Amino acid sequence: MPSSARTIVIGDVHGCPRELEKLLVLVDPRGRDRVVFLGDLVNRGPDSHAAIKLARDCGGRALIGNHEVRLLNYHDTGVTKGLKEHDFKTIRQLADEDWAYLRTMRDRMHIRKWDTVLVHGGFHPYQAWQSQPQSLITEIQTLGPGNRPQRRAQDPGAPSWADFWTGPPFVIYGHTSRSEIYERPASLGIDTACAMGGKLTACILPEREIIQVPAAKTYFRR
Repeated sequence: MPSSARTIVIGDVHGCPRELEKLLVLVDPRGRDRVVFLGDLVNRGPDSHAAIKLARDCGGRALIGNHEVRLLNYHDTGVTKGLKEHDFKTIRQLADEDWAYLRTMRDRMHIRKWDTVLVHGGFHPYQAWQSQPQSLITEIQTLGPGNRPQRRAQDPGAPSWADFWTGPPFVIYGHTSRSEIYERPASLGIDTACAMGGKLTACILPEREIIQVPAAKTYFRR
């Protein structure tokens, strides 16, 4: 890839095509640029099908998020246990080509040129990132007692895994929604809660330029 090419990393879209379309206009992918979505393209917002179509149409690659893991498990097994209300809405929206796109999702991407790893949730800071399982790196948000990886909802006051990550590599991730990007010396969290009325964020490598689009409305409340 020539030195002038950019990698455009986009945080959790969560079924918000209106905001994604505006963001793509602003970042303006062209030439040899690469667009990478950090997972959770689907659910919560108004139109997961349209969001996936935009990702496909711009030639974007997508990493798998916990929402896609859940949907693909249902699609493979037909088991509805564990599905949430917005999962059923998404299932009704998705076409065959959407399911096919979900199946192309990798769980991490290492950009060696900039020693940067892209992932949906994150990594355990005290384990080799290369060998951590998909079940961990799509779900981890905080560290509990004994450095146990956990979701934020299990203990809202627990510290983020990113607070302990020292790198290398530098990690860019989504999954943990916040009102602003979460910068640490060796990581950057860019899920800025678009579906919940926040913003949709892109980080453009190699400069790590941040571009954001505000949500048109609040589509989802916890």
